Amino acid sequence: MTPRAVIARGLRVLGYAIREQPAIFAVAVLGSVLFGGMTVGSAYVVGAVIGQVVVPAFAENRVTVGALALGATAIFGVSVIRVVGIFGRRLGAGAMQYRLQASYRRRITRRYLELPLAWHRRHQTGTLLSNANSDVEAAFVPIAPLPFAVGTLVMLVGAVGAMYATDWVLALIGTAVFPAVFGLNVMYSRRMSPRATRAQRLRAELSAMAHESFDGALVIKTMGREAEETARFTARADQLRDALISMGRVRGLFDPIMDALPNLGTLLVLVLGGWRLSNGAISVQEVVSVAFLFTVLAFPVRAIGWVLGDLPRSVVGWERVQAVLAARGDTTYGERSLSGTGPVELTFDNVSFHYPANEAVDIADTDEDGERLGPPVLQNVSFTVPPGRTVALVGPTGSGKSTVAALAARLMDPQAGAVRLDGVDVRELSADALAATVALVPQIPFIFDDTIAGNVALDRTTPEGTPLAEDNQRVWDALRLAQADGFVAELPQGVATEVGERGTSLSGGQRQRLTLARALAGRPRLLILDDATSAVDPRVEAAILRGLRESDLSATVLVVAYRRATIALADEVVYLENGRVVAHGTHSELLARVPGYADLVTAYEQQEAERAYEQTLNEQRVGDMDEQDEVTA
Repeated sequence: MTPRAVIARGLRVLGYAIREQPAIFAVAVLGSVLFGGMTVGSAYVVGAVIGQVVVPAFAENRVTVGALALGATAIFGVSVIRVVGIFGRRLGAGAMQYRLQASYRRRITRRYLELPLAWHRRHQTGTLLSNANSDVEAAFVPIAPLPFAVGTLVMLVGAVGAMYATDWVLALIGTAVFPAVFGLNVMYSRRMSPRATRAQRLRAELSAMAHESFDGALVIKTMGREAEETARFTARADQLRDALISMGRVRGLFDPIMDALPNLGTLLVLVLGGWRLSNGAISVQEVVSVAFLFTVLAFPVRAIGWVLGDLPRSVVGWERVQAVLAARGDTTYGERSLSGTGPVELTFDNVSFHYPANEAVDIADTDEDGERLGPPVLQNVSFTVPPGRTVALVGPTGSGKSTVAALAARLMDPQAGAVRLDGVDVRELSADALAATVALVPQIPFIFDDTIAGNVALDRTTPEGTPLAEDNQRVWDALRLAQADGFVAELPQGVATEVGERGTSLSGGQRQRLTLARALAGRPRLLILDDATSAVDPRVEAAILRGLRESDLSATVLVVAYRRATIALADEVVYLENGRVVAHGTHSELLARVPGYADLVTAYEQQEAERAYEQTLNEQRVGDMDEQDEVTA
């Protein structure tokens, strides 16, 4: 990108910002204009005081109180007005910048929520966090000096005009400084733009790696990969450090030069002014005024330099933000709703689904938007879950079980076929109707940094319009169904207990039960459990499923299951292999006639037994060590 293109794009970004906050920008510019006007005016005031008060005082060896008071009052009055201008400029610029950042962070967050799960799978979470944080911040960095730069243009024009009116010879020096400053800014943009682009990209990648490490901390510690993960993160952090140092070197080279140019001009004015003063061409008052005006020129030159210097980073941040806001693939909703209040029938009718292809995969298939698709994950999947029944979805790893769960909750749409609730295509339902009908409890529980009640209620309201968090009975009913009431009752403040970011104060099983209670609190008509109780003790899991069957919840249940005891509690089983429905029937029927199903269930059972045996051995070892410590003591 050429420097001219960077400046042009940067000015367009500033134009968008001004159009969004015109009133605040006007206040900031007005304060800057007031400051600039008074700064130019102060040159004449200082010149007049020196010419009319200071010089006569030295010539006559006396000064009157009235002259001193008049000079002090004039200087003080100008200073007060300048201070008012500074307040208006800085407060206005700050308010404009932070409002724009807050507005665009909200826009990006809303856009994230509008885009389907398939889009999120193609983008790292850390990159998305960087878009909403550092990229938005970078896009509006030039807003802080912008009102100052715009307002000081008035100062610039006034100062140049005043210098030419005072002495055109000295004014030529000031005029010669500006081409040099703008030429330096062009060189600065040419060198800074690629460095800013690389730094923003590395910042996003580093954020993504940090997020991966946070989410995978348990896996990393279990596998003993702390050193390798630290080395991987350190390498990328060093790259970002070097990129930021490179930016700092460029800025460190150009900033002093741009600051020095007006000061060199002031020195030339004093030298040339002294020579012209000795020839009688100008007076002392005029030399002082022009020299003061020349020092004033440093303000607008530096302010314009700040804006131009921040444009490369702003353009990079803006383009990364716009890439999110312009992303395609919105989930569009219909206007239909479902009648009745009881459990619904879930139907998969010849459903096929592909995830987007990676760049390295050579796949010719594309979707209706022209996006490249990877290999099929589901192929012509058809089955029905009757109202009020519990169906277990079973299959080996990678068979498409979680994809079926996501499609049933309409987190994404299939490329072929249809998912129906009570015979209505889910794509025809309104967002409110879908949210009121379906609840999905995912494999990985997510707990908000809130209270137990806040996590269960999730800012929802009851049909009567009461905030769900205030309906303690409904919250406790949901916790009881999820077998979470026992541990919640033992917490210091019960449902008002803060659980920390991602539920750090809870165990894995407690987090899963809490997310299940969140789904049950909405009283869904279709409940989808995507291996949602894997961290729960098998006896507790069985109690949860029995409680769901015996309660008045009256919901259809689709459960992705692995444990034999869980599968046996289901009315029917749908067995998947390689994205296809291989068999559909009761657990006993599939055990008898589907060898692959029998082998899979048996393997899961053996794995559970081995895990339980290892846990028992570990507990025995800990007990033996405790006894030995007591004997030793």
